[in-house]
Amino acid sequence: MDMRNSQRFPRFTAVGAASAALLLAGACGGGGNVATGPEEGDGGGEKISIGMIAWDEDIAVTHLWKAVLEEKGYDVEVEEVDVAPTFQGLAEGDIDLFMDVWLPVTHESYWEEYGDSLEDLGAWNTNASLQLTVPSYMEDIDSIEDLKGEGDTFGGEIVGIESGAGLTSVTKDEAMPAYGLEDEYELLESSTPSMLEALDTAIADEEPIVVTLWHPHAAYDQYDLKDLEDPEGAMGEAEEIKVAGREGFSGDHPEVAEWMQAFELSDEQLAGLLTKVRVDNEDDPEKGAREWLSENPEVLEGWMGDDAEGLEF
Repeated sequence: MDMRNSQRFPRFTAVGAASAALLLAGACGGGGNVATGPEEGDGGGEKISIGMIAWDEDIAVTHLWKAVLEEKGYDVEVEEVDVAPTFQGLAEGDIDLFMDVWLPVTHESYWEEYGDSLEDLGAWNTNASLQLTVPSYMEDIDSIEDLKGEGDTFGGEIVGIESGAGLTSVTKDEAMPAYGLEDEYELLESSTPSMLEALDTAIADEEPIVVTLWHPHAAYDQYDLKDLEDPEGAMGEAEEIKVAGREGFSGDHPEVAEWMQAFELSDEQLAGLLTKVRVDNEDDPEKGAREWLSENPEVLEGWMGDDAEGLEF
């Protein structure tokens, strides 16, 4: 089952598989010092291409590593494409890295098709998941089970996102039947911005609300939220988010492969990065990534060790 759907990112239009020509994103923002020239740093001007799909966390971490690698002297190109041509491009060696592989469920079919031609460079987050979520002030609602019999409290509504999203189908076809909520609740199918607006309004007035949400998301940094326990496992298990490289990438760029293998972000760190990139600097994601890096030097040192010395953002 495809657990994600690009419709929930209305600000971006992905390039379909039928038009899989790679598009240079060319985002060259900067929140501080100008990046080291390609001929000066450790990268020596070597080119690295990163495939990027229109998912919030991928936009954030892609621009984060674009900024870091350019500071290290690499010539980085961001290729903005859809999921299928990204995996195909990796397998054919046209793309060097992809930062947002969801396994074992979301990208299972692509991994089965192309995995033998790719390098697994490790997971940077292990808590990618679909959720039913309430504000933390809903003290008596801790589990999806607790929603049963409380339909009147929530106006008989679970506030959802786009009708075509995997999260919507999982909530409607799996979770609601599993907990006997179909007769009490209607899943409102609208849009991600509409869901977030409803959440913001309810929290401002401390009103009851339950929404469909997912990790990673900037909302967890903006609000005090509580994911409902799911004893039936109806929302699915947590997934890992991995970095994949083309075949031979580690041999060509051993230092970068080592950094990728050490790369990890906690839920809290990722939420903060998403806020910087997708909320505070929506029109300049690299500027947001650089701001986050400048405020979290110890995190970068954890990934790169002495190689992070002297980097300024």
